[in-house]
Amino acid sequence: MPINVLMPALSPTMEKGNLAKWLKKEGDAIKSGDVIAEIETDKATMEVEAVDEGVLAKILVAEGTADVPVNELIALIAEEGEDPGSVEAPKGGEAKGEAKTAPVEPKGTPDQNAAPDGAHASYARVDQAPEGAKPNGAAQPGASGGRVFASPLARRIAKQEGIDLSAVKGSGPHGRVIQRDVQAAIEGGTAKAGAAAKPETKAPTPAADKPAPKAAPTGGAPAGLSLDQVKGFYEKGSFEEVPLDGMRKTIAKRLTEAMQVAPHFYLTVDCELDALMKLRETLNGSAGKDKDGKPLFKLSVNDFVIKAMGLALTRVPAANAVWAEDRILRFKHAEVGVAVAIDGGLFTPVIRKADQKTLSTISNEMKDFAGRARAKKLKPEEYQGGVTSVSNLGMFGIKHFTAVINPPQSTILAVGAGEKRVVVKDGAPAVVQAMTATLSCDHRVLDGALGAELIAAFKGLIENPMGMLV
Repeated sequence: MPINVLMPALSPTMEKGNLAKWLKKEGDAIKSGDVIAEIETDKATMEVEAVDEGVLAKILVAEGTADVPVNELIALIAEEGEDPGSVEAPKGGEAKGEAKTAPVEPKGTPDQNAAPDGAHASYARVDQAPEGAKPNGAAQPGASGGRVFASPLARRIAKQEGIDLSAVKGSGPHGRVIQRDVQAAIEGGTAKAGAAAKPETKAPTPAADKPAPKAAPTGGAPAGLSLDQVKGFYEKGSFEEVPLDGMRKTIAKRLTEAMQVAPHFYLTVDCELDALMKLRETLNGSAGKDKDGKPLFKLSVNDFVIKAMGLALTRVPAANAVWAEDRILRFKHAEVGVAVAIDGGLFTPVIRKADQKTLSTISNEMKDFAGRARAKKLKPEEYQGGVTSVSNLGMFGIKHFTAVINPPQSTILAVGAGEKRVVVKDGAPAVVQAMTATLSCDHRVLDGALGAELIAAFKGLIENPMGMLV
């Protein structure tokens, strides 16, 4: 039986990917570990390895194809002893007969995405039905006590929207319920868990000169204006339409969700920088030289901010946590993301164990991350996770701003420009160098007092920076 190759999930939040390039062609022998394709996500290009052997019999999705859904059939591999020429592409892109599903493994996938019991990847194990299993279609196996086979994404959407998977007809391989099936059920309103059937009512026809308002999605979240509604406000020819790329779509979706789901509150402090600037100058002056005579490191103010945030989280351990559906995950070490702006969006690479690393190590890691972020060469495990992030707009002259939390993180620190300010010291005016920092907090994880304790610990380290060296 041919082996199905499905579009892999290269990150926990990936829903679609672009099939950038096939590295094997039809008729090529495939060995376990061979890199067979390159997949583009919204933020990176990843190589995909095969974990089964055979011959690449059919390529079903051409290279260059965009927005291929996770778990969609993209190729067929003929098993040993099977004639590759006899393998036929299934109609409608669905698995034919009892073809088996081949897990494929993205190189560099984070360990936390791996499935238990030796499975090569979580999506490969969770999504595939056992050989010989009957499709769960109109028979509604859930109603008779049978197991419903569904992709993780389909299950997540169904849970969020209150959809009964046993009432959804699957269109994926082996009758698996996939994303488009759940979306169709949501739009049709026929598979609500525990919902009684309601008589159909005909909506009134909107006036011809007034566009129909966009319906709010299931769950009550407000919908934005439609494309036609927005364009209707402006004169034709006065604007250019710029299609969204994958990164901008993901940023828009995730940060909209963050503002709707995570209840934000904000805490602002002013931090004096005179002692930090003096220490920075001393440390940079003492840096060793490489063989070309260049300094081994050059510390920035942002490096001190990252280190201070890492230490503050470990000094206030209750704040070193994230929200996880029905519980809080509290961490042993601090993981601090740092926003890096690139054309069309941003990356947030994460400094792991920032509380334990030296300032010079943090500085050199950030230079490497920033360079590879701008070239879109970061691996998913380098920008996923984290407990907090730092967003610094000081280099643009911004004095104060608030930032949106990047899920699943629970805080983000917005850092403004350092500047000379007049303050009162010992009853008299004095000039100091200072910056404003604002901490955005997820109120599900941090209450006001806990957030205040965290940002106070950060301020104390910035104003007494020698504490970062011990």
